[in-house]
This record gives sequence, structure tokens and C-alpha cells, in this order.
Amino acid sequence: MILTRRQLLGTTLVTLIAHETASAGETALPLAPPRAITARKTAMRLLPAPGAETQILSFDGTTPGPLLRCRIGDDLAIRLVNQTDRPLTLANWGLRLPNALDGVAPLTQKPVLPGQSLDYRFTPPDAGLFGYRSFVAPDAGNLLRHGLYGALIVDEAAPPPADQDIVAILADWQFDAKGQIPDPPQPGMSLATIDSKVLALEETHNPGSRVRLRLLNAAAARLFFVVFENLVPHVLAVDGQPCEAFAPGGNLLPVAPGARFDVMFDLPASGGARLLLREPGASDRPLIIFKTKGTAWTGMPAIASLPQNPRLPTKIRLQDAKNVQVTVAGGGKTPFSLNGATAKDFAKEPLFAVKHDAPATISLVNKSTAAQQMRVHGHALRILHDLDDGWDPFWRDAVIVPPGHTKHIAFVADNRGKWAIEFLPLDAPMGEMVAWFEVS
Repeated sequence: MILTRRQLLGTTLVTLIAHETASAGETALPLAPPRAITARKTAMRLLPAPGAETQILSFDGTTPGPLLRCRIGDDLAIRLVNQTDRPLTLANWGLRLPNALDGVAPLTQKPVLPGQSLDYRFTPPDAGLFGYRSFVAPDAGNLLRHGLYGALIVDEAAPPPADQDIVAILADWQFDAKGQIPDPPQPGMSLATIDSKVLALEETHNPGSRVRLRLLNAAAARLFFVVFENLVPHVLAVDGQPCEAFAPGGNLLPVAPGARFDVMFDLPASGGARLLLREPGASDRPLIIFKTKGTAWTGMPAIASLPQNPRLPTKIRLQDAKNVQVTVAGGGKTPFSLNGATAKDFAKEPLFAVKHDAPATISLVNKSTAAQQMRVHGHALRILHDLDDGWDPFWRDAVIVPPGHTKHIAFVADNRGKWAIEFLPLDAPMGEMVAWFEVS
């Protein structure tokens, strides 16, 4: 999905709904109707002919679904219309919304049943790249595998200058012998796509053009390694939150399920450049091929960091933190377990409870045979260093722990409610588990 500078300005200047409240003494503006997105079954050509088209689930007939966008400070109103045969919600990756709007059924809301619709209205608290999906336990991963996902952008009040704004969504599809998505998922043929295309995207721009790339991994359980060739990428934000701009080691980014990276770079003065998918035991596969043509563009300022998010805490009092340990075990012929339980559905009791604005740490002990990802809803996390008292210099909303290792995360519980924690064995069909914690 490519946006020119002119189109970018147009989309960011249009708000989707009017503000819900007016200042004291003013007449409240009527609420504009929400932007409806319809979940329905769709046939898509993923495998080459003469194979059959694949039956998927989509938003508005496309996968990824339509780009949802607003400017920081503006309201966003979305109506989920469910024309599938499954219960659905409108959930997200990374938005720190009020708990009732997190879209996790049955923890924070009842699911939207087939034939029903539900409105979601909110003002995003943070600018950045996020995503939307449907989350109904224990079927959340399966809904992703069938294609229910899309990108959501909250633009900064003053976005950094760029000539092109590219949203690229990675996904992973599993097929049975008939070219359909197995339900429940089973080991079989797998296919990686970018914006649901198997072949590389091709773009032609002026030499020296500045590109802002927003990269989202919508796969249910696959880790992608993305390489930048003949480019010097600068990471501006991780999981939707700004960071001090940095160049990733080896020009390589590991993009985990649900992860988002906001990257800026200038195209070379001559020749082209590529974005590559790197996999063990296979040749690098082009994802995006950048070609250059025309007059070289010069005079752009140096790429600079985005302003830090003032809504995030500047410190976390680790010495006062609520400490919780979680152990994941199993794998192979043994089902995965969370603290000894299968944890496919949300338990009646929380994993832990913490007071509002109090610090908390979670230690994920991975005794399983697979790398495990832990995602915490409603909060921004710091990943603590293994050998000292420091932490990674960027915020995350998930952490990956290799087999036989332990990782620690810290956060301030500044969002009241019942919050989901997802545990995802990477590359393990139907291995995901859920828990929750309460902030009171």
C-alpha cells in the first residue's frame, strides 16, 4: 500500500468522525456515522492456477483489510459488521485503549455474533503504527490465519518529511491438499505473502527519494527476518512507540507476530534497492524491489528521531514492582502448558492483580521445546537486560524467549481493567494460550 506525499496529507487531514464532546457552553456536534468494515467470506487467488482459489475471511472483501487512519487527538469510530459464520470482535495490536474497547472476548466484551454489528469509538492516546484483528478465545489465532487483519495508523501532529509512505503487511498462509486453509490448523504447505501477494512488490521513484516504511507482521505464529539491501535503514519506532533512531545490526530486522517497525531511509543515488525475506536454508526472497528513475532528489535534512511519547513513564520503580513468574512447558507430543494448565481459555481468576499506576515485572520461564512469545495488552513494556539492571532502549508490547531461557519485562500498570496476556509458541499450530491480569 503506497501513499504519495500529496495523498498522505489528504488522508491525515480528514478525520473520520466529529469530536464527541464540546467545550463548556458550546453545543455538542452530532456524531458522524462510524466507518463500517464488514467481515465476510471471500475467495482469493493465493496459489497459482490451475489450483483453486482459497476461501478466506476478510474485512471489506480484502486481506489485508482497509487502512484505518486518523491524526493524534482525533476520534476514531469503527462499526464492525459480522457477515461470517463465526463470533468476532474488533481487537488491535498495541493501542492502549480503555479496557472495554480492547476487543478481547470473552474477557472484555461479548463477541459480535454472526449477523450482528457493534460500534467502537475512541481517541487513540498515542501516535504510531498499530493493527486491527479479531480476538475471540480460543479461536484468535485461527481468525488471523484466515485473513482477518489490517493496519491502523495514528499520524503525528507534525509527521517527518517523506516522499513516500509505504504500509507493508507480512502474513503466513497454511494450506491443505486442496489449497484451502485447514480448520483447525495442521502442519502442511506454508506460504509467506506481503500485502497478500506472493511476488515482490515493485516501486519506481526518483533517486534519493525518502521512504517511510511501516512494517507489520500479521502472521499467527511466524517470525520473519527482513533484510535491507543497498539501503541504510533508520528505525524510528518499535511496536508503535517512538525510539531514538537507530540502524539495525546487519541491516536486518526480526519481525515477530504482531510486531511493527517504523523505518525511514533514502533510496540510493544510482541503482536500485531491495527489501528481502531471509529464511534458514533458503535463498533470500525479494519482498519489495525499489527502482530509481528520473532526476535525483537532494537537499533532504538528515533523518532524525521522532519526539518521544510524553504519555509513557520516564522511569519504572523496579524495587517496588509486583513480581510474577510464568512458566511455559511442553511441545512435541506434549501439549503446551502455562503454569501447568493448558490455558486455551481465560481462567476465572487473574494471573495476578496490581494497583493502578504501580510497577510490575513478569518473568517468562520457557521450559518448552519452542520459542515463546508473550504479548501484554493495554500497556507498553520494557524488556530488561539479562545480566544487568538496564533495559532495551525502546518500548515493546511483546517479548520472545528462546527454549531453555528466561526473559523479564517491566511496565507501569497505568490502564485499569482486565487485560489479556497472550502466550504464543512460534511455528506451532494451535499452540497459543491466554491468561489475564487485573489493574484496579
